Amino acid sequence: MYNLHRLGWNSFQQLCLTITREVLGQTVQSFLDSNDAGRDGAFSGIWKPLSGENLSGKFVIQCKFSGKANYNLVKSDIADEIPKVRKLVADGLCDVYVLMTNAGVSAKQDASIQYELISAGVKYVLIYGTTWIEDQIKENTRLRMLVPRVYGLGDLSQILDERAYAQARAILESLREDLAKVVITESYRKAVNALNEHGFVLLIGEPAAGKTTIASMLAMAAADKWKSSVLKLDDPGKVVEHWNVDEPTQFFWIDDAFGVTHYESPLVDGWNHSLAQIRTMLRRGVKIVMTSRDYIYNRARNDLKESAFPLLSESQVVIDVHDLTSLERQQILYNHLKLGKQPLDFISSIKPYLDSISAHPRFIPEIARRIADPIFTKDLYLREYQIGQFVEKREQLLLEVIQSLDANSKAALGLIYMRKGHLESPVELQSFEAQALERLGSTLGECITALSALNGSLVTQLHIDDQAVWGFKHPTIGDAYATTLAFSTDLLGIFLSGSSTENLMSQVTCGNVGIEKAVVVPKSLFPTMIARLRDFSESDKYKVQWLSSWGAKRSLYRFLANRSSKEFLTLYIEQDQEILKLISEPGLSLSYSPEVDLIVRLNEIAILPEENRRKFVETVRKYAIAGDDVFALDDADVRGIFTGNEFDDLVEEVRTNLIPNLDNVRRNTEKNHDSSAPPDEHMQDLLDRFSTLKKKFTDDKNVVSIIDRQLDLVTDWIAKTEIPEPKLSPRTLGAVNFNEENHSLRSIFDDIDDGSEE
Repeated sequence: MYNLHRLGWNSFQQLCLTITREVLGQTVQSFLDSNDAGRDGAFSGIWKPLSGENLSGKFVIQCKFSGKANYNLVKSDIADEIPKVRKLVADGLCDVYVLMTNAGVSAKQDASIQYELISAGVKYVLIYGTTWIEDQIKENTRLRMLVPRVYGLGDLSQILDERAYAQARAILESLREDLAKVVITESYRKAVNALNEHGFVLLIGEPAAGKTTIASMLAMAAADKWKSSVLKLDDPGKVVEHWNVDEPTQFFWIDDAFGVTHYESPLVDGWNHSLAQIRTMLRRGVKIVMTSRDYIYNRARNDLKESAFPLLSESQVVIDVHDLTSLERQQILYNHLKLGKQPLDFISSIKPYLDSISAHPRFIPEIARRIADPIFTKDLYLREYQIGQFVEKREQLLLEVIQSLDANSKAALGLIYMRKGHLESPVELQSFEAQALERLGSTLGECITALSALNGSLVTQLHIDDQAVWGFKHPTIGDAYATTLAFSTDLLGIFLSGSSTENLMSQVTCGNVGIEKAVVVPKSLFPTMIARLRDFSESDKYKVQWLSSWGAKRSLYRFLANRSSKEFLTLYIEQDQEILKLISEPGLSLSYSPEVDLIVRLNEIAILPEENRRKFVETVRKYAIAGDDVFALDDADVRGIFTGNEFDDLVEEVRTNLIPNLDNVRRNTEKNHDSSAPPDEHMQDLLDRFSTLKKKFTDDKNVVSIIDRQLDLVTDWIAKTEIPEPKLSPRTLGAVNFNEENHSLRSIFDDIDDGSEE
């Protein structure tokens, strides 16, 4: 059932010691090779392996690993151990000898080996072969969680029960190859603890730090242990849309939650709008895992409502590749090479350098994947200096690999990039894309052939939101492709003409505005971008016509506010004066309004006409006095649009007109409650407004007293109206203990080039 021969000697030994702890219930001591004297592990005490059977005394554990598939243990395999056993017995250290092996053990060999060991003085012998070990893995979900590599070494349809397999298959089968290579790290242990405690975890780290790997391990464990339905989404705002209130075991996985290679503000807006429902979902048993690159999350934090969702801070697990232990680095490199595509002669040639590779300051898990794939190493000269440069200059060498590809492969990568890393399969070209492919010297048929050839190395096929898609094997490949665009104005021009406008607006900046990893459109291509933007009137994200038009405007405003230089904005507004009128009168929910973002930006760079400034000030003043939206009182950027006198007048009008009317504002909000909506969700916006007012008038005790009274009344109303939460038994994965550090003088890489007989 499991290809245990692919584990390697060190991982197999750790598996055996984990089984001893988890299945046999014993605390095991492990030993250095130089001092083990025939013991990989040992414990003392009483153990009842079978009903009516009592074993006691000093237990010795010995692990025998074979890198050959379908190998059967023979007596000669333990010949070297017999003298060691005699000495252990003489020293009073071995009453019971436990032999664990991934080899098969026949009844005849079992009897023969037991006879040899008992003749050496052992009182009792237990021999556990591959069948017994596989049975323990099959029957123990927690054991599988502690050794998640086994998910990738066996048939998932046999490992999981039928329901869990059906629900996890679409997502996790595509990750099976990667699961076979995972290594338990401290970050994984922290993530398990956060998921146990909060039901939510946010994994943050630099590119290629292993965020997706940890998320996939958690998803696999949830599908296995809790029979969870696993949904992988590309937008945190879609979580509520896919929530099934009658299925409390749902597990949501949002990879690159706030942007794949750079920050995308619409994703944060979607998350913020869903916060109240998210809190309800977590209370009802849903589990959520999100990942984000560190630099993207740092930008997103400015827009995230962390105060409304404290778990964003409490459940963060920051993954720092520099915190990987030496053993973890070695095991990551071992697993990728052992299970990769490299021929044995390459592995044998690079074997002397593996310790230095894993110890290199710039080593990351992505380096291990590249070394294990011939597409990255075809020109690598296997000498210490060149290998060191391979690790040191990882970004430059990836760029060289992409630049060396044939035209069809480059076009295939370009097609994925034009779709923001998610090319739906089967592939159907949009109008602009066919022309772009032609200019890139390729066709759809040639691209599809290239995608198949690149699958597993530079690209991969995934299932996201129940849809098969082609994506980059790792986001760093998308980063490198974006860099090739920056090298060539002609290539960038093809990209601008071939991509959908909506995708362009989240991938490029017009002028350099400091957004990391974004493609910078130079001044010479500003006219092309302005033409695309002015023709953009409908968003593909919405099927309803009015929503499509509304979504297009929001995307345009965001792009102009956040991704456009002063020079570009000046040129754009010269050609579209109507936009000034539209943004001067924004709607409610000012904190989410891209109109507000754009008018703030125009004011900051001094190109906002005075007429439009005054109109905007009057609009937000009316909202504040009526109590409909008090964002202007709290936001420094919006306040900057007011003159000093205008803002002082606003504060006094709110004090005089709104504060005495708060009771009516609260009652009207209560009356508008839809019984199908949770009361706390319905009142959240009002609570936010009251909190803003309290913060603004914190020095006025009378005003604070009025607001506190209203806050108490809102809390009472929620308590009276709230529907009782269903009682759910807690779901936890349980603690994940530290792996044993490498207590061996034997190198992990010792058997890496041993050929396997499949």
